[in-house]
Order: sequence, then structure tokens, then C-alpha cells
Amino acid sequence: MTSSPLHQPECLLDLRATLGEGPVWISGEKSLYFVDIPEAKIHRFTPGTGAYESWSAPDRVAFLLPVEDGTFLAGMPDGLRRFDPKNGTFSDHKLVEPEKPGNRLNDGCVDSQGRLWFGTMDDGEEQPSGSIYRVVHEGSGLNITHHDEGYTVSNGPAVSPCGKTLYVCDSPEQTIYAFDIQPDGELANERVFARLEQGYPDGIVTDSEGTLWCGVWGGSRVVRFRPDGTALPSIPMPVTNVTKVAFGGEDLKTVFVTTARKGLDAETLAKEPQAGSLFVFRTDVAGAPQQVFRLND
Repeated sequence: MTSSPLHQPECLLDLRATLGEGPVWISGEKSLYFVDIPEAKIHRFTPGTGAYESWSAPDRVAFLLPVEDGTFLAGMPDGLRRFDPKNGTFSDHKLVEPEKPGNRLNDGCVDSQGRLWFGTMDDGEEQPSGSIYRVVHEGSGLNITHHDEGYTVSNGPAVSPCGKTLYVCDSPEQTIYAFDIQPDGELANERVFARLEQGYPDGIVTDSEGTLWCGVWGGSRVVRFRPDGTALPSIPMPVTNVTKVAFGGEDLKTVFVTTARKGLDAETLAKEPQAGSLFVFRTDVAGAPQQVFRLND
């Protein structure tokens, strides 16, 4: 990929997922993990060898984020579980919002301090019942802190490379919000960071310069914003539903893009047969390294 033109997407894995989401690059394995939410599947692809593996989960997995012991934290509809790719098992169930059976976990990220940030959403995508949470490991378990609420479909979140700003999307509102992260982990100074006019902001990540990259559901593109909110040229994609990007490869300048077939009619699918597949392109700015959830035993 090193000699490929910049920002020219090509299909890397013709998987045609229903709802491909949550790509994370694990540098030690030189592999990309991602999920297909409604199919309750976890996928791993190693570009250098073409090796591909998948696991069936006991329920839908919205995100999969690495833990420092080699396992992953999986965001399931009703809470968090640990996933071990060595044997494909799930354990350590931690319920989230049991009082809201109509909600589910959606997207998440890990910051440079090893804390997990994630959001919940209304599974029917109608009620503003979702919230934003922070998770740390204390003793032998997970400590979950509630921060913000009123989201219909929370997406992202993402943290700036300096660790001082949290970005969160409310997809139906076509809005990306920003918060200041205080030294104690509390959030302050909520503000509108960006609004989209065409399509809906889905997964977001930041690169090494702090630029925010956002997959656009229903928008056939990846949009980018500088830390001050200035829009950079978007990157067109050959499919309608673009969900999230991850930076990988040896130099973190290879961009992997998950996409979805969900919600597309037969006519659109005929024009986009590779919708739901994994795409890739090169860029000129390295991504931020994937952080791992810290165990504080």
C-alpha cells in the first residue's frame, strides 16, 4: 500500500457485512479487528498475509477494544464483557443500564490514560435515552461513571491525542459535540464541534495531529475536521453507509474503513455490491496509536 495514491479507497475484504463497525488496529498482531453488530460477529483480518478469522458472539457486539492483558472489552447490548481471542470465550459480565431494557451499548474508545469511554442508545433509534459513560478498572472490577445524557444514537466517542478533549456524536441530530476532560476525568464545557448537512456522523477517531475523522452514514464519504472545527476536504467512498475508520499498518498511515448494507434498498445494493465490505486507502498523516484499557490491580 505504500505506493498507492492518497485517499483512493479500494475494497480490501469483500465481506458485505450487514453493519460493519468498530475497527481497531492491533499493532502487535498486525491485524484489524472489527464487528458486524446485527450478525453478532467479530472479525479479524491480517492484511500482510490475507489471514481472516471470525467468531460468533452470544449477542450483538457494538465495539471491541483491547485490554492490556491481550483480551478485549466487548460492548454488548446490556453491558460489558471480556472477550479472549485465544479461545473465543466471553466472561466477566458487567451490566449497564438494566433499568433501560430498550437501550443498548453502541460505540466506544480508550484514552491515553487507559480509560474506556462509551455511549448507549435507544435500540429503536427514536428516544433520547442514551448516555455517555467512563470506565476504569479498580481492584478486581470495573467502575462505571455516568457523564452525559439525552442521546438518541450516541456515536464515537473519540479523545484528542493530548487527552484533553472528548468528542461525541448524536447521529440523528447530525451533530458532533466536544467536551473538556478535567484532570479528574469529569466533563465540562459541552459545545457543538461540527454539524453535518448531508448524512449522519457515525464513528469518529483522531489522528496524530488531532484532526477528527468521521464516517458518514448515508453520506458516501469520510469527513475531517481540524481541532478548531475547520473542515478539511472529505474523502469520497464508493458505498453509501460509511461507519468508522481506523489507522494501521507499520506507519499508521493506512486507513481501514468499515461500511454497512443495513438500510439500503435493492436498487442501491445493485449499484453498490460491495457495501458492507472493508475498504482501505493511504493518507499522509499518521493516526494516533490504539490505546489499551488499563488494569489497575
